[in-house]
Amino acid sequence: MRTLLLILLINTSALADHVVALTILAEARGEGREGMELVAGCILQRSIDRNLTMRQVCLQRLQFSCWNGKSYKDLSPLLQTPQAQYAIWLEENPHRLNLEAMGGINHYHATWMKRKPYWAKGRKPLIKYKRHVFYRL
Repeated sequence: MRTLLLILLINTSALADHVVALTILAEARGEGREGMELVAGCILQRSIDRNLTMRQVCLQRLQFSCWNGKSYKDLSPLLQTPQAQYAIWLEENPHRLNLEAMGGINHYHATWMKRKPYWAKGRKPLIKYKRHVFYRL
């Protein structure tokens, strides 16, 4: 039984398409490790809040702008960037994220947006980091 479980785990990770890592890269690869961790924390918190996998959260309609009108093929070149190794590590080790220190953030937007998203109006960000602001809704 242990051998079968080990084989399943190996096969599962070998077939991983790194949707979560691609989301982190597309959304925050220019924000350094801490910015990537904050985005990963949002994804993880949403997965907990919604009882979904992190992958399912990333691919929910209109949740992450990097996937709007884009396919896996469009984003997959990001796996060749220098930041990809850390994004994959975050995807594979979500238990290492300190959600408590992040205050339960589950939404964010870029500071360069001309208009805030509707959900951010009247809300105070918990964290401002480089070009992103993070909220708990």
